[in-house]
Amino acid sequence: MQEDSDLVLLGSMTNQADPSLLSAQERAALQAVLRKRKAAALIARRANALLLLDDGLSADEVARVLYLDAETVRDWRRSFAAEGLASMGLKGYARRDGHLTGEQEEQLYERLCTTPPRTTGEVRTLIETLFGVAYSISGAIALMHRLGFSYRKPRPLPAGADEAAQKAHIAAYEQLLNGLQGDETVVFVDAVHPEYQSRPAYGWFPVGEKVAVKATSGRQRLNIHGAFNLETSAFTFIEACRISAETTLQLFKNLERTYRKKRWIHVFVENARYHHARMVRQWLGRPECRIKLHFRPAYAPHLNPIERLWGVMHEHITHNRHHQDFAAFAEAITDFFKRTLPEKAYLWRDTITDNFRVISQKQYRLIG
Repeated sequence: MQEDSDLVLLGSMTNQADPSLLSAQERAALQAVLRKRKAAALIARRANALLLLDDGLSADEVARVLYLDAETVRDWRRSFAAEGLASMGLKGYARRDGHLTGEQEEQLYERLCTTPPRTTGEVRTLIETLFGVAYSISGAIALMHRLGFSYRKPRPLPAGADEAAQKAHIAAYEQLLNGLQGDETVVFVDAVHPEYQSRPAYGWFPVGEKVAVKATSGRQRLNIHGAFNLETSAFTFIEACRISAETTLQLFKNLERTYRKKRWIHVFVENARYHHARMVRQWLGRPECRIKLHFRPAYAPHLNPIERLWGVMHEHITHNRHHQDFAAFAEAITDFFKRTLPEKAYLWRDTITDNFRVISQKQYRLIG
């Protein structure tokens, strides 16, 4: 068993006559932790787990007794095997990390800024390569915080976003809203293509419980062309085999029927080819046409509130959810737009907004 092999590597096999995970001094120190009335809960649980391991219980058995995850127990054991009592963060047991001089820290800082490391392991390797100093995982993390680094993921930034075009678009949109009459309305149009796939997402689950979501097979997609009204939360949409000039015309005709009392329907769209198709331009050129198109700047999805609606839809339909077949998947999505969205739109008014802002590459350090 993997569990037994782990114990052999750490010199603390179950039923061993002379268990070597803890020395007498270490065992006494951990027992003292448990006797303290104000011991930190996490430290006390780690001490309890290590003592039970030293008593001969396996990591799985300790996890069951303490209501923990078995891998967490193994991580605590590995840390203790590598660092001893220093891994517990106990007062008087400092970690045996090396020490960098101020000049070395400045040199390390410049190197890390030039080539940001992806893992703590890369940081430790770099320190040892440059200065011959060994750092533990926790020591390297503390050093990175002290140097002013934080562990996070860079945000994707549209490579072709035009700052001036974004400013002009936002100004024109605000001017339109400020002069909007009672017989005019504004909708945002876009297409979404949800694929029949389950999407694992973060969530709160019981400790010690292995959680999974059923994966789906196949690459079937649902193609939806929709128009969202921020003021009323009304969503007009059609389903199609593919998005084209024909589906665009069908959607526009549906909008004129939906807003039959409006003199003008201001429709914000992207610069897709089908929005410029001849048949679309001819239809929009009719004297009685009530739709006015407004084109968003290229590479600026953040200027389209309907993109946020797609995100809400995925949270409710695909995140940590499995649908038996494509038909059930498609039904769940259409049901969201037809029933859930009208009934619960008020919940997402702070999420799906036109709080537009200009995204500038000058505000970011581009690393790719």
